[in-house]
Amino acid sequence: MVSRDERGTARRSGAGRGSGGGSGRHPRGGGSGSGRPDGPDDGRLRRTQPRALLFAAVVGAVLGWLLVTTTDYLGMSAPLVPWLAPAALWLGAIVVGGLAWALYRRLRVRRLRIDPSQAVTYLALAKASALAGALVAGGYLAFGALFVGRWEAESPRERVVRSAVAAVAGIALMIAGLLMERACEVPPSDDDEDPEPTR
Repeated sequence: MVSRDERGTARRSGAGRGSGGGSGRHPRGGGSGSGRPDGPDDGRLRRTQPRALLFAAVVGAVLGWLLVTTTDYLGMSAPLVPWLAPAALWLGAIVVGGLAWALYRRLRVRRLRIDPSQAVTYLALAKASALAGALVAGGYLAFGALFVGRWEAESPRERVVRSAVAAVAGIALMIAGLLMERACEVPPSDDDEDPEPTR
């Protein structure tokens, strides 16, 4: 025979199994119950803050200043900025800007879905591009500014011109990264909004 306490325990354990296994709750990582994939702004990565860009630019400026002052202290000439550097930066800005435009067309104009992991990858690339652009722009601006007083000589003047071109390319890369971050944001659709209850 089964005692009253044993029957109560069996009842409680069966109820626990029924409510735990089939509760119908969706896991947070794989998707949401609204039918939309989680966007890149679901707590994993956030948009780059202005203070982070300013910090990157200041760090780049300090590095550029250290390079010039160290070479002067050692009695060496500062390196000449190769044209390959601004060319690579402009190429990166064009590629990131093209990706930003493609994402904008896909997510905001055509309203297509994107895989959450792919969206996070795009956002990470955008953040890296924005921070790298700010870092490089600050470094080249400081590097070139230290040669403005020697404008009469040909070599310092060429350093100023090439540093300015590279700094503008770094700013372009930073802007492209910020635009790509903005393109990764998925605006809420009408299907995701719950209808208001009628009274």
